[in-house]
Amino acid sequence: MLDLQSSAIPLSQPSKVVVGMSGGVDSSVTAWLLKQQGFEVIGLFMKNWEDDDNSEYCSSRQDWLDVVSVADLIGIDVEAVNFAAEYRERVFAEFLREYSAGRTPNPDVLCNAEIKFKAFLDHAMALGADAIATGHYARARHAVEGVQLLKGLDASKDQSYFLHRLSQQQLAKVMFPLGEMAKTEVRKLADQIGLPNARKKDSTGICFIGERPFREFLNRYLPTTPGPIKTPDGKTVGEHMGLAFFTLGQRKGIGVGGSQDGNGDAWYVARKDMASNTLYIAQGHAHPWLSSQHLNAIDASWISGAMPLAGAYGAKTRYRQADANCTLEMASAGFALQFADSQWAITPGQSAVVYDGDICLGGGIISASPE
Repeated sequence: MLDLQSSAIPLSQPSKVVVGMSGGVDSSVTAWLLKQQGFEVIGLFMKNWEDDDNSEYCSSRQDWLDVVSVADLIGIDVEAVNFAAEYRERVFAEFLREYSAGRTPNPDVLCNAEIKFKAFLDHAMALGADAIATGHYARARHAVEGVQLLKGLDASKDQSYFLHRLSQQQLAKVMFPLGEMAKTEVRKLADQIGLPNARKKDSTGICFIGERPFREFLNRYLPTTPGPIKTPDGKTVGEHMGLAFFTLGQRKGIGVGGSQDGNGDAWYVARKDMASNTLYIAQGHAHPWLSSQHLNAIDASWISGAMPLAGAYGAKTRYRQADANCTLEMASAGFALQFADSQWAITPGQSAVVYDGDICLGGGIISASPE
């Protein structure tokens, strides 16, 4: 159930909480839990994507209908708000700039910081809310020194990685009712409540854009710039359509088949040389070009507002990865991480997120390719 001790709201006073409702089961259960605890709850549905809104990959209309159905069952008011302009300006434009530069950004990280916990938070405060709540699997712990962001107790669903850019001001106004729960509990509770979307499939697409063929989608916004595909020894084995359409560690969709040395190992994207527009591929998951024990990160953002002391921590270089032991050091443009064990396919543009046990300290954008 909801851990009220993690709330920034004085529990002895009536309070208004605006819940970000997506039409999914997590945000629906979040709204129900808060209503059961006696909060005045308002549901807010965010529409943040308008291009090809009627395509098979954009489910905003059905999502809105699900939100309305859930709100009616729970007995709360709900409204829709359009943040499409903010999303395009603050998130999607940066998303395209990063891909154009040959990096692989994580739009969900930026979307959380700029839309879900900024534009949405501002709108909720204008409605007179004391706090906002979302269906993220994470926890906020309030202490004398500030608010800490903690992993969700369900390790398989923990979403603190995507929330690492939130500030003290944002976290102070946020509630995460599902942080203490397992996803299986949430599904079971949704069934017991009789929510109409209790068995709705979780969304796995790009934040607000949906689950669509990614290369086809990206090709609508970025030009194709063909160039050579080479092996580590410099042999040309094919042609790529543009470096923006490939990411380090990628195995499928390279367009190169067969085996160069007869061992039958798969090909992986290993490096991207922007200056020569060359895509380098290496054979075998264990190829040395695909591993590194070091990374540099820029554009750092720390939950406490200040960089942690240099020392030993855990870190993730991608979502759903176990924390890897590392040493954090200050660097000229951000910070550096030195890992105890080699990490596979460290990818520029992705987020390196630092942890002290269950506490998410913050992170930055990976800037250097593996050496």
